[in-house]
Amino acid sequence: MNIELKKKFLHFQEYKLRCTSGKSGISSQKKEGDNKTPRGEFKVKYILYRKDRISVIKTKLSKKIISRRMGWCDDIRSNKYNKQITFPFKYHAEKLWLKNNTYDIIVVIDYNLRPVIKNRGSAIFLHIAKKNYQTTKGCIAINKKDMKFLINKIDKKTKIKIF
Repeated sequence: MNIELKKKFLHFQEYKLRCTSGKSGISSQKKEGDNKTPRGEFKVKYILYRKDRISVIKTKLSKKIISRRMGWCDDIRSNKYNKQITFPFKYHAEKLWLKNNTYDIIVVIDYNLRPVIKNRGSAIFLHIAKKNYQTTKGCIAINKKDMKFLINKIDKKTKIKIF
């Protein structure tokens, strides 16, 4: 049960889901801040979600509720680089609690997590797309309805293949 990203669509079983990815394309040489989606095959790890917006979440993956103080470090100077953090935080980090809905559901992709290599890219997620499918800073994004469908079908053996 793998997911494949091909030409602005996620292919899963017989389903074809519209998506968007990094503004600067796909690269096997991903670097922090380059707006590229990493090329390769990666496991899906777990789900982060906003319980105040998504009351029931059906998935076989482990899940964690996003709190107002949660973030993800994208600062290469920190030993918490590419890891979840709690604010206040000394270094730069991306907030996971957002006003918009893009992080209502996040599937954490196993990119540069073990081992973490500084400047190789951080916070590579599958998350909710903006209404116009605006490109991302390197993540993959799909609409909320498709996300709810997909997370109900995938499990910890699922891999995402990005070409």
